[in-house]
Amino acid sequence: MSAEQAGVRHFLTDLDLAPEELQQVLRLAEFVKQDPYALRPLRGPQTAAVFFDKTSTRTRFSFAAGITALGGAPLVVNPGEAQLGHKESIADTARVLDRMVSLIIWRTYAQTGLEEMAEFSGVPVINALSDDYHPCQLLADLLTVQEHLGATAGRSMAYLGDAANNMANSYLLAGVNAGMDVRIAGPAGYLPAQEIVDAARERAQQTGGRVTVTTDPAEALRDADVVATDTWISMGQEEEKEHRLQLFGDYRVDAAAMRQASDSAIVLHCLPAYRGVEIAAEVIDGPQSVVWDEAENRLHAQKALMIWLLTESGLADESTAAQVGSILGDRES
Repeated sequence: MSAEQAGVRHFLTDLDLAPEELQQVLRLAEFVKQDPYALRPLRGPQTAAVFFDKTSTRTRFSFAAGITALGGAPLVVNPGEAQLGHKESIADTARVLDRMVSLIIWRTYAQTGLEEMAEFSGVPVINALSDDYHPCQLLADLLTVQEHLGATAGRSMAYLGDAANNMANSYLLAGVNAGMDVRIAGPAGYLPAQEIVDAARERAQQTGGRVTVTTDPAEALRDADVVATDTWISMGQEEEKEHRLQLFGDYRVDAAAMRQASDSAIVLHCLPAYRGVEIAAEVIDGPQSVVWDEAENRLHAQKALMIWLLTESGLADESTAAQVGSILGDRES
């Protein structure tokens, strides 16, 4: 079975969901957060393969717990435990797995590997993080914004720090997809690639979102409803630590930065956080921080995503499909 034959939906980048589809996933996430075991499309249990090329805490626990709550069995595969990508091609692995599992979830390095997996897979493939994007994290972030601010559309979100990484890319793309005014701030040479900015601006034309990319943190922070950051030193960048600490110093989310944002602004951080580096302890542990809600929402958002992908791919049972249709209302209208 090929993806083309099956009409399978994948989630490899933040823009793989159209704006209205993103809202459907967020509505499902609200539902499963309130009623965690009502939807069980993986009952059987069906197996979901979860590959980890990179270490993880929130991704590992949220997917394992979420798959189990949906009635399935997570098969977690750590580096060196499978032949994926070295002794066996990604394409051949996909051809084998889609006869055995109902979902493929992969936390990896190169985005091209995910694209190849999806090309040859007859079941949904989910990007659990790549060097280019972290779209599952942004589903959780948008759910958190919606919970605390009532809606995403029309809200402004400032991201400060390393603006050339996967988190900055996903904040930009997912934020405008949700109709937000997204401001990305980082030093020269550490800003999103032009192709990411162009894609965000194109999507913003559909949603009413806005895109600002700047080297001025004050421009990004001005009256922002949401302030987000990420570690300045990602996996594989440890040798650059001292240089990065100096380079990003003006982009720290501290009390001074928060005074430039809206008085009611909320603070996001995908974690792990390094207090006193990219974010001050008084901010992440303070009253404006919603990072623990954000971390929990990885579970609910990813459950909703898996339910939606299985349903849209025609791989969910009739009962689940009917429940999803009822929750989302007249999707065909």
